[in-house]
Amino acid sequence: MTKTLIAAIAIAAGLAAPALAQQNSQTATATFNNTDGKESGRATLTSTANGVLFEVEISDLPPGKWVAFHVHETGTCEHGDHFKSAGAHFNPTNKDHGYLASNGPHAGDMPNQYVGSDGVLRAQVFNSFVSLDDKENGIRGRALMIHDRSDDYRSQPAGDAGDRLSCAVVR
Repeated sequence: MTKTLIAAIAIAAGLAAPALAQQNSQTATATFNNTDGKESGRATLTSTANGVLFEVEISDLPPGKWVAFHVHETGTCEHGDHFKSAGAHFNPTNKDHGYLASNGPHAGDMPNQYVGSDGVLRAQVFNSFVSLDDKENGIRGRALMIHDRSDDYRSQPAGDAGDRLSCAVVR
């Protein structure tokens, strides 16, 4: 290779590095643990101009039923306390819980998800009320939660979604 070509490649690599760093800050991951403390799944979150796309796969869930999926306020997932350490739903704008609430929904509300007959939830969910970073509605460092029942989208404060089954911190 000529010195000119090597210099051009080095310059291009230097220019690409900031773009690569920006791209990496546009994504996050979350590793789910079940109530026994065992790893049970993973989520990849991608920031967009209008919200966050969640790609989720979680196992060891009750097969063949709908379950609630929420963002919780605290980035702590202690399985010993059944994930109560994750706090309440993420609600930076002090809205009511649920898509059917007259003053709702809040940022942590997301649609119910279906668990297949194999006990695995596979989903792609978009939430336009949150961002990953640098805003009042940022969720990096907060928890994602799967509950054992479906959300009724109106009961306060949590949609009567039942026990917490699986929890992950967004990193």
